[in-house]
Amino acid sequence: MLTTLALPLMIVILIVTTVLGMPLGISMIVSSIFYLIMSGRDVGLAAEMVLNGVFGNFVALAVPLFIFAANVMNASRISDRLLQFALAMVGRLPGGLAQVNIFTSLLFSGMSGSAVSDVAGVGKILTNMMIEGNRYPRGFAGAVTATSSVVGPIFPPSIPMVFYALISSTSVGALFLGGVVPALMVVVTLGVVVAIAAKLRGFPVEAAVPLRAIPMIILRALPPLMMPVILLGGIYSGAFTPTEAAAVSAFYALLLAVLAYRSLSLREFIEVVTSTVRSTAVVTIVLCGAFIFNYVVTVERIPQAVFMFFDQFELNVIMFFLMINILYLVLGCFLDVSTIMLVITPLFIPTAAALGIDLHHFGIVIVFNMMIGLITPPYGILLFIIKALNGIPLGEMIREIWLFIGVLISLLLVITFVPALSLWLPTYAGLLN
Repeated sequence: MLTTLALPLMIVILIVTTVLGMPLGISMIVSSIFYLIMSGRDVGLAAEMVLNGVFGNFVALAVPLFIFAANVMNASRISDRLLQFALAMVGRLPGGLAQVNIFTSLLFSGMSGSAVSDVAGVGKILTNMMIEGNRYPRGFAGAVTATSSVVGPIFPPSIPMVFYALISSTSVGALFLGGVVPALMVVVTLGVVVAIAAKLRGFPVEAAVPLRAIPMIILRALPPLMMPVILLGGIYSGAFTPTEAAAVSAFYALLLAVLAYRSLSLREFIEVVTSTVRSTAVVTIVLCGAFIFNYVVTVERIPQAVFMFFDQFELNVIMFFLMINILYLVLGCFLDVSTIMLVITPLFIPTAAALGIDLHHFGIVIVFNMMIGLITPPYGILLFIIKALNGIPLGEMIREIWLFIGVLISLLLVITFVPALSLWLPTYAGLLN
């Protein structure tokens, strides 16, 4: 009887502890250990899952390294050089600062792999520039910053893609390259939308940068711009693995900040390390809980039950993708990225594989979905961060954000049903057959 009740009681404990305010990772650990006890299994399995899944996994090491690289970039003000470069390149387009906002997000995403780092770093600066002197409505400035930041985890490197590789046994390098085209599509499309809005609403164009100043601006920005080139080039050439690429990125960022630019003091370095340790601890606890929880899910054959549920409706690939997109868009409004990726996604991977869907393409679609969730009310964590950092009321941003959400959903459908957009680059690079 107790064995039969183990799974439902585990779910009840997970929900109750989470509602009461316990961190999700700890809630998953507590409820999963309770399941092991109730079902008569060895509690030591929990430690085994953690050791093998997290601390025994070389790929997992990439996460703190990418976090460290992003923190170094933010603290050392290297992003200022990228901002000047973006102003020179796209500042003269309609909606100049908004275009700069979008383009800078692409540049910064090649170093951070995190939408939150983008918003908290260069995004904060650009939002203040846009609203200074009432040049742009506050809500529009916040909406552009939030939307452009979703490029971060789609363009390589990407922390969510590292998570996905952990649970799906796919190639991190192929996932990274697969995100390049979708990320560029987002940037170009958002640029067109902003240009149209600028024409209709009379947004200003930035002053032209003197031609004689452009070579120096490019030269100053070139070292940080080389980071994604080094990262992808190293992976593509086989010089190092994706995890080693994360270490190279972290070392390169530190090298620029300390030796090349001398813009990172000892005190700031200590703060960077402290912040990285805190973020890594949070991520690691969630990973530990997820691997124990997923062991329970596997033992109870829940992925197989999910597959049988879909199979009885004789779903084809199109119907399956439509259901997945709707589900993830809804979940993204309420749950954080790590929860969706590590707890929900493993349930659907076997079904995707059985339907013949390339799991790298599936991962990119999932990541794209979750990024839309980061800007979708009522959760919309990026909107809350911008509110806290820039003081823009949520209501003003929410009124402006729906246009951008609609654009991103349209792009999501294109990327979903045209797999070649995600797969041709890693295939050309020889990372996929």
